[in-house]
Amino acid sequence: MCLECGCHNSVPFGVKVLGFIAPGLLKPREPAPPRTLEIHESLLAKNDDLAARNRARFARRRMLALNLLSSPGAGKTTLLSRTVDEFGYDERCAVLVGDLETDNDARRLHRPHVPVAQITTGTACHLDAEMVSKGLDALALDGVRVMFIENVGNLVCPADFDLGETLRVVLLSATEGEDKPLKYPPAFKSAHVVLLTKIDVAGLLGFDRDAAVENIRRMAPQAKLIQLSARSGEGMDEWYDFLKNHLIPAAAPAVS
Repeated sequence: MCLECGCHNSVPFGVKVLGFIAPGLLKPREPAPPRTLEIHESLLAKNDDLAARNRARFARRRMLALNLLSSPGAGKTTLLSRTVDEFGYDERCAVLVGDLETDNDARRLHRPHVPVAQITTGTACHLDAEMVSKGLDALALDGVRVMFIENVGNLVCPADFDLGETLRVVLLSATEGEDKPLKYPPAFKSAHVVLLTKIDVAGLLGFDRDAAVENIRRMAPQAKLIQLSARSGEGMDEWYDFLKNHLIPAAAPAVS
C-alpha cells in the first residue's frame, strides 16, 4: 500500500484554517490569521482507531460527514462551491480540503458562513484519519450539520483509508474515460453514492454517458447514482435532496 509514494512512512502534514464569520453577527469579524500545525507520526498504525474516534465524534455532534474521492479535475471543488452557496445557507456546512500543496481550493471554498481548513499532505497521496482529526480540532464546529471532506485527487490510495466518514462519495466526470470505474474498482466498490459530473459538456466531448452508467452500475451496484453539472445546475437538486435525506436529526431537547 502506497509503497511507491512512501506515504506509509512518517509524513509531515499541515492544517491551515481560513477565517470564519458566524452567521447572524451584527458586525463581521476580521478573518483569523492562518494557523499551521506540523505533525510527524505514523499514518497507518492508528488509522483504524482514529477513524472510529472520528466517526464517534461526528455521531456525538449529529453531523453528516462525506468523504469525496475522485481523480484530479473531476470537479470536487466546483461541486462544493455551489453546494455551500446554495444548500449551505439552509444547513450549516464545514469543509476540510486535502492537497499535496497550496491552499488554493480552500480559498475557493471559503465563505463567511462556512468554516474551511486546508490540509496539506506534503508527499502523501491521500488523507488519513489523523489528518482529519487534526483538521476537525482546528475548526469551529458548533451548529455544523454537514462536514465535507475533499480528499486528495487520486482514486487509488484514498480508497483504502477510512476517515470515519458517514458516506463515501466518488466522482466521475465527463472529461474522463467511460471505463474509469473498471480501471479503479476499489474506489467505486466502496462508494455510497457516485456522482457523474460535468454532464453539460458530455456531448461536446463525445463522452458516452450510457456506457459510463453501465460501468458504474457494474462496479458500484450498491451506490446511488446522480448525474449533474455544478456549472449549469442540472441535477443539483437531486444532490441536495440526497444530502437532506441523510441529515442526522437533531437531538430532542431534554425534558425537565
